[in-house]
Amino acid sequence: MIPSLAIPLAALIGASLLTLSSVSSAFFLQQLAWVGLAVATIVAARLVDWRGVLASSAVYMPYVLALLLLVVVLLIGPVVRNIRGWIYVGPFGFQPVELAKVALILLYARYLSRAHVRIARYTTLLASLGLVLIPVALVALQPDLGSAVILGATWFGCIVASGLPKRRILAGIVLAAIGATVAWFAVLAPYQKARIVAVLNPESDPLGVNYSTNQAKIAVGSAGWFGKGFGQGTQVQLRFLTEPQGDFALAAFTEEWGIAGALAVLGAFFALIVGILRVGSATHRNTERLLCLGAAISFTVQAALNAGSTLGLLPVVGVPFPFLSYGGSSLLTSAALLGIVNAIAYRSRH
Repeated sequence: MIPSLAIPLAALIGASLLTLSSVSSAFFLQQLAWVGLAVATIVAARLVDWRGVLASSAVYMPYVLALLLLVVVLLIGPVVRNIRGWIYVGPFGFQPVELAKVALILLYARYLSRAHVRIARYTTLLASLGLVLIPVALVALQPDLGSAVILGATWFGCIVASGLPKRRILAGIVLAAIGATVAWFAVLAPYQKARIVAVLNPESDPLGVNYSTNQAKIAVGSAGWFGKGFGQGTQVQLRFLTEPQGDFALAAFTEEWGIAGALAVLGAFFALIVGILRVGSATHRNTERLLCLGAAISFTVQAALNAGSTLGLLPVVGVPFPFLSYGGSSLLTSAALLGIVNAIAYRSRH
């Protein structure tokens, strides 16, 4: 793996394992196994000629598979934390929406590179929008607001980068505002509305909707520059902080390793995004450039939603921080996407 991707990735995974070993030995051992599979996924991805895959209709296969799995999970999936978004095979769970994130990036890389010269046409925009609206609707029915936002933001970022005129961008923002209004009255569940309102009124319901965010703020605010030390975080060890291994992994890490540790993690993530964008800028193929851009957008939006909810700046939407939070399906699909970027870099250099 090229150093510009390997070094920040190793730092993020190291921080993840350090946090999980403090939270729970069971989570640590399970994530260690997932890390091994993630590394194998990255290695395997380099063996594939992605130029040929992106140029063929094979890019539609992950998309179709993701849609089928999203339908299946709505029909027979169990409800976990108010969301019907998991498929279980024995003790192992998988979120089809994670596959949908990667599938859409692959699909848009091919579609938008071919439609680049006619990107301003309404037919092109509506066709690209249709590709994302189907999985967004299925994910919204789960309901998983955070993942739906990530899918939509990835689409919007990719078409803007494809050369969309400013008038079309403004029209898109207006449509997004209209869509958000409709979603508020017709789509969002009561608990989702309560989380959005809680951001505007952080002092309300401290033992209810604001509990998790308040505990995360306490963990971060009491950390100081260098933290309380490994295994010494009171919010983590006394179980005041909810989901310290997942949604609030960043808060858990910050409490024990301080603001300096948090800045190091965020710096590693920023370096990873820069590394991905550099791979895209170094290639001469629009398809590969758009794929790298889509990966960077997806990771960035996901991290922003997670960090924003940790600090109380955004609603808690249950989105993991890439490569830091616990979770097998998120780690494997993120590793697959990063593995494709690495394969592009490797073939570009050779």
